[in-house]
Amino acid sequence: MTTPLHEKEYTLFCDESDRRGRYYSNFYGGVRVPATHLREVEHNLSACKSRLGLTSEIKWEKVGPGIVERYEVFVSAFFNELAARRAVMRVMFTQNARVPVGLSNEQLSDSYYLLYYQFLKHGFGLTLMPPHVKPPRVRIYLDEIGDTREQVLRFRGYLAALASNKSVRSAGGIILDESAITEVRSHDHIIMQALDVVLGSTTFRLNNKHLERTPGQTGPGKRTVAKERLYKYILAEIKRVTGKAGFNIGISTGATYPGGRWHDPYLHWLFVPSQHRFDGSFTKP
Repeated sequence: MTTPLHEKEYTLFCDESDRRGRYYSNFYGGVRVPATHLREVEHNLSACKSRLGLTSEIKWEKVGPGIVERYEVFVSAFFNELAARRAVMRVMFTQNARVPVGLSNEQLSDSYYLLYYQFLKHGFGLTLMPPHVKPPRVRIYLDEIGDTREQVLRFRGYLAALASNKSVRSAGGIILDESAITEVRSHDHIIMQALDVVLGSTTFRLNNKHLERTPGQTGPGKRTVAKERLYKYILAEIKRVTGKAGFNIGISTGATYPGGRWHDPYLHWLFVPSQHRFDGSFTKP
């Protein structure tokens, strides 16, 4: 019999990228940290950032030849936290070639938020949550979305409804108040900065941004070369913490066991609409 967990609260740090990319879109990333490890993870990452002399916000878009080596060290520190099971990370995205069909105008309008809901519900395994002594509280930090206030308020309502979801309740349930769903600035949260870099590397590679050329150039620019280097380093770190030497960033990661959707340190999920048509014109050449 599984011993119930005593964890009282989890924080989900969430980010998104490329709502519409060349080949893949709707990138969502998240890191779940239990309250018992939150301060330790934040301290370890902040201390690493300080030792490296990185005084400004760490972001994928800042990667360049003069900083890539220090970013590699920081990324390694982040993946050490995943390897130690003090945090877990999840990534979800869609493939443009799989075009959803049969959606209402409302569903199309709210598709970004509906997908975000699915990511948080299934990506972190809330429906497969192990037993807890008491239903844990969940706090959700969203990187600034930038949409209208009405859209954001409606989205918060979607997410708060997770606590009432039948499948989530069957797994033991969570406590999720709408007031615990907050837009924050990644500048103020070191974990979100780590998330931004790892998510950005996936977006970069799946949408072939490593092949982009400035007009007149025959080869990639220095920043692109630096980003490709960091992507390869991150992929090696993913393989290290997952134990999957052939990890494929463009497909759903198989969980190691039934509870892996909750426990595994790092997973990717290619979201495939239940009803869709395949359009080969959106596939990579």
